[in-house]
Amino acid sequence: MGYHHVDPDDLDPTPDYPCDRRGVSDAAELAALHLATYEMEPGEQLPRVYHYHDSREEAFYVISGTLHVETPDEEFVVDEGEVFVAEPESPHRAYNPDGAEEPVRVLGTGAPKSDIAHPYEPGSE
Repeated sequence: MGYHHVDPDDLDPTPDYPCDRRGVSDAAELAALHLATYEMEPGEQLPRVYHYHDSREEAFYVISGTLHVETPDEEFVVDEGEVFVAEPESPHRAYNPDGAEEPVRVLGTGAPKSDIAHPYEPGSE
């Protein structure tokens, strides 16, 4: 059996990422589940690019602040204590708008971990 007790604040931020990302799944060496915390200052985004996955289901739980998620159909505003879920093949980009008054902190999870992100260009349908 294996157990891990991880404080994300004790982890090093992921280098070259558009916001402060702390990889819990990396620290715990999880094989199937992606799990990380993200803190976005105003004007920062969570993913490297607007994207979708072939088979990964993703969920973003807002710990504090307000998360905005752009999709081809609409923009979602996800408040503290709420969850946004993106099903496979559903393009999305989570971010904190330039004019936001505070950072947003999110717990992001997804499975399978190995399903890479595909860039999505709005208007390319």
